[in-house]
Amino acid sequence: MESSIMLICICVPLFGAFLLPVLGLINTNLRNLAALAFTATAFLCAALALPEVLAGSPLFLHYELPLGLSFGFYADSLAVFMALTSSLVATVIVIYSFEYIMEYGNQNEYYMMVCLFIGAMMGLVFCTNLIFIYIFWEISAICCWRLIGFYREEITVSRANKAFIVTVVGALIMLIGFVGIYGQTGTFDLVAMKGTHIPVWMVVLILFGILSKSATFPLHNWLPDAGVAPSPVTSLLHAAVLVKIGVYMYARLFVINLNVDTVFTVAVPVIAAVSALVSAGVALSSNDIKRIIAYSTISQLAFILLGLSCGSKIGVLGAMLYILMHSVAKGGLFLCAGIVEHNLHTKDITKMGGLYKQMPVTAFAFAFCAFSVMGIPPFGGFFAKYLVINGIVSAGNVALAAVFIIGAIMTILYLLRLFVKVFLGQTVSEVREGTPLMVGSVLLLALLSAALGIFINMPSGFASLIGGGI
Repeated sequence: MESSIMLICICVPLFGAFLLPVLGLINTNLRNLAALAFTATAFLCAALALPEVLAGSPLFLHYELPLGLSFGFYADSLAVFMALTSSLVATVIVIYSFEYIMEYGNQNEYYMMVCLFIGAMMGLVFCTNLIFIYIFWEISAICCWRLIGFYREEITVSRANKAFIVTVVGALIMLIGFVGIYGQTGTFDLVAMKGTHIPVWMVVLILFGILSKSATFPLHNWLPDAGVAPSPVTSLLHAAVLVKIGVYMYARLFVINLNVDTVFTVAVPVIAAVSALVSAGVALSSNDIKRIIAYSTISQLAFILLGLSCGSKIGVLGAMLYILMHSVAKGGLFLCAGIVEHNLHTKDITKMGGLYKQMPVTAFAFAFCAFSVMGIPPFGGFFAKYLVINGIVSAGNVALAAVFIIGAIMTILYLLRLFVKVFLGQTVSEVREGTPLMVGSVLLLALLSAALGIFINMPSGFASLIGGGI
């Protein structure tokens, strides 16, 4: 019975998504509540799987298919951790969306794509078959494409097409690597191939797909361009689902299941270091509020990739914690930016100022979420970043640790600059606070960012289970 929880977690948002346009024709409130119910169901099912996983009993379902193929779901600590994180933030984003997009068209498709997105994420994290993982991966790309192009303007469609092309081409190259693994092992099943050593060329092909999905330099430009989408969409892409898929796959394949050459414990951190510094530099010089936060995502993903790839258990623990901390805090930052943009009808921070006087709750929430991303104690991001940097030091690469410390300092600088430009200084326009659901959503994520740091033993204890078998 416990194993069927995984099927419910995947199928309710995945197939429920197709009911939403029909419900929208009947009643928009009914559609909205159904979308919330489908997304919240994924979170509740992941939470129900948690006790078994914490007790050391992963959930497992396996089905034999024709032609010697197989299909299965596996809920270990990594899968449940990712499912909980993504579905929690996505549920808050759906609630925020009720009032943010109520004045726009395409709402039926919007909610459909959001729920389909979450269903694809649940399928990807629990699935054990590489081909089905690829299918869920591409479903997420389709959802991303439609959501980025939500406004159906020429520029939004162009940016959506760019994101689709980059991520789909990366996935196709990754698929060649999956086929190579099948040629070596005779199976697409991750459980069956556990512990297998794969050659460099396969790793490179798979990394191409991972880096394109997680917007890592030089395959990163599509993510800042996606800022043309509505703010709940950008929050979903940056915090809850899309870019986290890439780092999840790195953890699943190269940390948990497969063995790769030690050259990647140097090559991947170097790529991450370049990505962190380049994106942080652009964030420091940009005046577009959403592009600054987007480049911050690219920079912070580099910290996660560093922790996963440095070859240290401490680094893996830090990376897992930072996936959680970044998802919550970055989701809050984008939703706060959405409130600001919704009221001022501009993303240019040079046209903002003094907003804390009229939007005190939004300013408070933005500050708390920013503190976590900056790594200010006692917020959750501090502990995660500390462990990642400690991990690279313990792996013997002090130079890279120094680079990432510089990256962390740059994070503080561009987020402080952003807060000062938007919320402090002279008031440049009269605005009002966001709507109750929008403000409540960002406040919840802000308080979670603080609580996850204050009660760090709880998430760190769970995250430590993920690297236990390394």
